[in-house]
Amino acid sequence: MTAGNSGASTPEDDDPFGYLYADGQAKGAQPPSGGYGYPHSVNRVRPVGQRQYGQPPAAPQQQGAFGQPNAHYAAPETYPGGAPTARQQHQGGAGRGRGPNTKGLLIGAVAVVAAVVAGIGVAMLSGDSGDKGENKAGGATPTVTQSAEPTPSTSTSEAPRKELPKIDAKALLLENGATTASDVPGAKADGGVYVTNFNNPGASVTWNVNGIPEDGKYTLFLTYGVPGKDGTATLTVNGKPSTTLVKLKNWAGAPEGDYEKGWTKTYNYVQLNKGTNTIKISCEEGNQCDANLDQLWLVEGWVGG
Repeated sequence: MTAGNSGASTPEDDDPFGYLYADGQAKGAQPPSGGYGYPHSVNRVRPVGQRQYGQPPAAPQQQGAFGQPNAHYAAPETYPGGAPTARQQHQGGAGRGRGPNTKGLLIGAVAVVAAVVAGIGVAMLSGDSGDKGENKAGGATPTVTQSAEPTPSTSTSEAPRKELPKIDAKALLLENGATTASDVPGAKADGGVYVTNFNNPGASVTWNVNGIPEDGKYTLFLTYGVPGKDGTATLTVNGKPSTTLVKLKNWAGAPEGDYEKGWTKTYNYVQLNKGTNTIKISCEEGNQCDANLDQLWLVEGWVGG
């Protein structure tokens, strides 16, 4: 170096703000334009002890052109522990944000419940089968007994009934004061002849009926006339009195004393044997027998009027 001051001699004497002071300006300090405030000052930072005084500074490494990668550059993510890339962050975030597969868990739970319900149903069906087997082994199921007072059948779909015997009252066996007459019009018997004087204790009519096709249930019908009031009589079949009276009611609604308007009919259920049977209608103690008897006939089965 020649005599004179051509710049600071040491780095610590380089004052970057020397141009702001009078002594710095006296020494030629200028505003910075790439270096410190003094001419020929050095702005490169080196470790302590590496600066070589009196030698021109080495040219800085040339960086690549704008937009071109630097040969000495390495992306931060390539270093161990470096920051993840945006792609890595996106994939990682998506994986962490999904959470458990709740839909799959729900389907599995429903399947388990369905299996349990199906098992219970099979067990119940098996139990029913077992009960049926025990019932069969224990004996037959008891049947329901028939009522003592059956309801008359009114079905129109039944097969045609067999024609059974029918008789006029005048042809019956008359006993104990019962006699015939034809004074009151309206009797259906041949010639309008009917049985009268039946309102005497012990008076009776007896029908020895033949041609019963088989043992079983039959309905006995009777046409009669009452003088506007109800009456009763006793029924006896094959020597056995029935617990049910012959009801001689004023079904026609005739005024009292009017036999002509009192003609009507009634019926009783009877049990007959195949062949010949004896049917008796009598006026016994306790009966009200003021009636004229017209005709009697039978119908197979217990039916209504």
